[in-house]
Amino acid sequence: MVTLGSVDSATNVTGDRNKGTAHPSFFVTRAKKSGAKSGGAARTYGALLTSGSTRRWALRCAVAAAVGLAAGLLTADVRIGVTFGLGTVVAFTVHASRRQSEVPRWRRPSAAQRRTEAQLKVMKRLGYRVLHARGIPGGNGQIDHFIVGRRGAFAIDSEAWDKRLPLRNKLEKLYHGRFSKNERIDEALEEARTAQRLISEELGREIRVRASLAIYGPGMPWDSHNLRGVDIITGTKVRKWLRTGKDRLSEEEIEAIYNAAAKVLPPRY
Repeated sequence: MVTLGSVDSATNVTGDRNKGTAHPSFFVTRAKKSGAKSGGAARTYGALLTSGSTRRWALRCAVAAAVGLAAGLLTADVRIGVTFGLGTVVAFTVHASRRQSEVPRWRRPSAAQRRTEAQLKVMKRLGYRVLHARGIPGGNGQIDHFIVGRRGAFAIDSEAWDKRLPLRNKLEKLYHGRFSKNERIDEALEEARTAQRLISEELGREIRVRASLAIYGPGMPWDSHNLRGVDIITGTKVRKWLRTGKDRLSEEEIEAIYNAAAKVLPPRY
């Protein structure tokens, strides 16, 4: 038979159990949350340490410190050591900036394209606008670099050729050793003319796009030489060549041509 006393006793036991389990569950919950936070922080810190960029710069700083220390010990002058260390960091920074490309990482540009792009970064500071790796609608052609600035609009294709073979012009034909490069010249000219036509149609007025090949590797007796309608440029002289343009464009015209080129020449990658 159930009595009032037994009911009260059962109620008290249940209450005591609830009270006894309430506090541990509270602390367990708080402990889990605290552990999750510390674990997240550890994972974030670990991700930072394992980042490729962080590791590279940590190594570069270690090398710079070693160079500075060695220079300071050899010369017995702390200032010289600091100067050498800072110089090493600057050299690493310049080297890294030249290797970086605006072309997506999954489509790595060639070494020749990166070298031209490094020169064009300087021209961008002077007001030139640049597009890289732009496709030609309706075909497989590509303009490696489209540039527009105060001196006009330019299309540059960058090429790395064997430096052991001479480059020569023979009867308006370009030969690399005994190999004819006229087909490559004609391709660059056709790409520039197509870009010129499309941009002119987009703007509703005629513009001119100069075609060129920037050649790295073989020595050339000229900085730039026009052949079959295409300027053949010594690769390291791209900036000098850009300043030889005859046009005089205003900032508004530069912006208009750049926007039109970005619209009618789709990104290749």
